[in-house]
Amino acid sequence: MEAVDCVVIGAGVVGLAVARALALAGREVLVLEAADAIGTGTSSRNSEVIHAGIYYPKGSLKARLCVQGKQLLYAYCAERGIAHRRCGKLLVATQEAQLGQLQGIIDKAAANGVDDLVWLSREQAQALEPALACVGALHSPSTGMVDSHGLMLALLGDLEHAGGLLALNSPLDSARITPEGIVLNAVGGTTLLARTVVNAAGLHAQDLARRFSGLDPALVPPAYYAKGNYFTLAGRSPFSRLIYPVPQAAGLGVHLTLDLGGQAKFGPDVQWVDSPDDLVVDPARGDAFYAEVRQYWPDLPDGALQPGYAGIRPKIQAPDQAALDFMVQGPADHGVPGLVNLFGIESPGLTSSLALGAHVAALLAD
Repeated sequence: MEAVDCVVIGAGVVGLAVARALALAGREVLVLEAADAIGTGTSSRNSEVIHAGIYYPKGSLKARLCVQGKQLLYAYCAERGIAHRRCGKLLVATQEAQLGQLQGIIDKAAANGVDDLVWLSREQAQALEPALACVGALHSPSTGMVDSHGLMLALLGDLEHAGGLLALNSPLDSARITPEGIVLNAVGGTTLLARTVVNAAGLHAQDLARRFSGLDPALVPPAYYAKGNYFTLAGRSPFSRLIYPVPQAAGLGVHLTLDLGGQAKFGPDVQWVDSPDDLVVDPARGDAFYAEVRQYWPDLPDGALQPGYAGIRPKIQAPDQAALDFMVQGPADHGVPGLVNLFGIESPGLTSSLALGAHVAALLAD
C-alpha cells in the first residue's frame, strides 16, 4: 500500500485551490478526480460571476471568504493573465415595495466590509443602462466575470509546479480511518494510505463521506440539489453590466450575466431535483423566464431565449429551510485527525476559492 501525505478528492475550482494552497505550503499533494477532466461539475456550470460579498450574513464563512476571495481572485487573474472583467452590476428594484430590500442589502454589505455600493435613482440607473426598467438600483462596481476554466488551469499549473499531482479517472469506492492514517480504496483496486484527506467532491461530498468507515455518519449533513437552468439570448445584449433582481429565497433570482465575449444569458432559476445528474434544460421553463426578465427588461422580444445549460447547487438545507453557511468540517468537528470535509460549497464558492484554499490549509496546519 502506497503512502502519500495529502490527498484532495475533487478537481473542481475549490479542490484545485485547496490542493494548490497545500502544495505551496510544502505538502506533498495528490488530487483524485473521478471524471476524465478537471472542473466538469458545478465549477463549469455556473454564472462565472466574481461576487462582491453583499448578500451573506455578517460573520459567516460565505461573507468573509467571498470578500477575501474577491480581492485574491482579481489579483491572481491579473498576475496570471486569466481572462476576467470588472464589469460591475446593477441590483434592481422593479417595485416600490422592494426599495426597502435594497437598503437592507446596503446595510448587510457594509457589515461585511463592502462599502462601494452606490444607490441609484431610476434616472441614474437608466443613464447607465437605457434598456433597464426599475424604480431604483444599487451599483456594485466590484462585481465581475472570470473565465472559470482558465482559472482552474492556472491553479492546476501552480499545483504541478509545486510538485503536486493530478490523477483523472480515479473515483473512490470507500475509505477507512485507522491509527496510521486514512486508507483510501479506489474503484480500480488501488489502495492509498494518506496522512491528510480533503473531501472536496462537491455534489458528491456527502455520499463520499458516508463511505468513510470510522466517521460518525450523524455528522454528515443531508444532500439536496437545486438545479439552475440558464437560457441564452439570441442577438446582441442591450446591457453592458450584469443585471440582478432583488434576491429570492433559494437563489439570486433570474439575472442577466454576460460572458467575456459579451453574450448575454439569463438564469439560474431554482428547480429542486432528486439527482445531481439531472442537467437537461426543459425548454418549457423558458416561459417563466420571460415574465421574470421582463420585470427589468420589458422589451425582451418573444422567442429570443434559447435553452442553454444547467448546473446544480449542492445544498445542505431542504427547500423550505433558510440558506446555510459553507460547512468546512475539520478534526475539531468530527475528531478524525487529518480529515476535512467541505459540504454545501455553492455560490459564492467560485469567488471564494482562493480564500477557501488558504482557510483549509491553515486549518490543517493547526
